[in-house]
Amino acid sequence: MVAVNVVVLAGTVAADPQEKQLPSGDKVTEIKLSVPEAGRRTLPLPVAAWHNNRAIPKKDLGAIGKGDLVLVHGQLLRRFYRNGAGARTVMEVVATGIKKLERPEDE
Repeated sequence: MVAVNVVVLAGTVAADPQEKQLPSGDKVTEIKLSVPEAGRRTLPLPVAAWHNNRAIPKKDLGAIGKGDLVLVHGQLLRRFYRNGAGARTVMEVVATGIKKLERPEDE
């Protein structure tokens, strides 16, 4: 059986990216990406860019802000969380590459 997990998305950054440091010492930048769906709706997707990934330079992440157009490629991942309130599942894109795009001149 062949399994392929590749995601390529182009969308707008919905909020300023948030950098977090985990108790393990690892750093991750979380980006909320709005991707157009059929019609006029947008699909909000969480994107995680891990700082130990050399394919995404930190200076590139720092240049991304709310309202920017970006191209993200990576893998789709489902995470499970448990706490006192119960369990929850989150689908997110783990980025292997992020590129800031230029806005078309007619916008």
